[in-house]
Amino acid sequence: MTSPQSDPAPQPPPQGHSHGHTHSHGPAAPVSKHLRKVIAAVVIPFATAVVVGLIAFWPGGVPDHERTGVGFDRQTQDGKVVQVVQVDCADVNAAQVPPTGDTSTPSGREAVNEQEGECKKATVEVTSGDDKGRKFVEVVQPDAPRQLKEGQGVVVAYAPDAPRDLQYSVTDVNRKVPMTLLAAIFALAVVAVGRLRGVMALVALAVSFAVLTLFILPAILQGSNPLVVAVIGASAIMLAALYLCHGVTARTSVAVVGTLISLLLIGLLGSLFIGWASLSGNTDDNTGLIHGLYPDIDMSGLLLAGIIIGSLGVLDDVTVTQTSAVWELHQADPQMGWRGLYRAGIRIGRDHIASVVNTLVLAYAGAALPLLLLFSIAQSSVGTVANSELVAEEIVRTLVGSIGLVASVPVTTVLAALVVSADRPGARTSSSTAAAPARTGRGRRRKA
Repeated sequence: MTSPQSDPAPQPPPQGHSHGHTHSHGPAAPVSKHLRKVIAAVVIPFATAVVVGLIAFWPGGVPDHERTGVGFDRQTQDGKVVQVVQVDCADVNAAQVPPTGDTSTPSGREAVNEQEGECKKATVEVTSGDDKGRKFVEVVQPDAPRQLKEGQGVVVAYAPDAPRDLQYSVTDVNRKVPMTLLAAIFALAVVAVGRLRGVMALVALAVSFAVLTLFILPAILQGSNPLVVAVIGASAIMLAALYLCHGVTARTSVAVVGTLISLLLIGLLGSLFIGWASLSGNTDDNTGLIHGLYPDIDMSGLLLAGIIIGSLGVLDDVTVTQTSAVWELHQADPQMGWRGLYRAGIRIGRDHIASVVNTLVLAYAGAALPLLLLFSIAQSSVGTVANSELVAEEIVRTLVGSIGLVASVPVTTVLAALVVSADRPGARTSSSTAAAPARTGRGRRRKA
């Protein structure tokens, strides 16, 4: 391409259209004022309802409860391993029942290791809280999954009602440094590649996390209906994420409406099949602990709320992609009617459906991989595995979310096609009219 400096006699641009060609590769021209009013008539009442819902159900914090000392419901402090020495397991496990010598069972092998192996005796110092500087001893068995080493940061659990020598114990490894570093690398990568869009995506992520931790979780613990809270919170997250990342435009508003319709479908299907399949939502130690601490929480409603929130992130991606595709198709051929736009957009959406559904299924399968391994070890049939509540929950979660994703493609595509084809070009703003004559010559080449 010949550079501007080498043109023999560059002509001055027409009056009123200076630098018009520089806009030809930017965002689509704005839609008419009439169409913006129609979209605003739908989106503004919805956004207002979300704000009213946030105010009405705002929890004001997590309710207090008496600590049980079980699982995550324990008092914890930071600690550091200051010394580790090798000792004979028989010396530190002398009070235990001697093994039978039978190593054919896991318990037998563990008992033998506890008597004949080499154990570690770790001295741990508490580095936070009222007992900062206090030391205690932790014995690590040779077959323990977590081995301690000198200088390692740890999380220690505190049991105030236990005898003094047994009040502290190591419950986990302190992973704050690597997790913080990984988060920083993630943020830098997003900003480096996405630039301003990347910054806005991080802001939207922070807003989503704030809504989740300050509204959704405390409101559920306060006894509010989990489904209502999830719908309000997910809607707030959706509005913030889409408008922050993609701008306050008609294109984004269509994606918002498409996402909302799909979320409603997921909520209806989830409610139907959770009740029909008699899923309680109380299937493991964590949900059991929640139900024990807060018995008024509707656990099946909590399961449905999780399905809605878990589907939201992928739904945003699908609806924005489909809306953008239809808008670009309309720009490429402004004469194409809404049926033609829909047919072209749905062809793009079919590829998206195939990849997204597979991604969702594999994500759930990966999360449930240890559970699937247990069923494989037990040599259970596929029917037996699928019928168990643990797996049935994941199947319902996956399939309901996938149905919502599949439905979002035609729903959003037809909405975008109807909206963009109903536009009135003559009523657009002057800025879009000014950009139209510039799509000739170098303007076309720059856009390409």
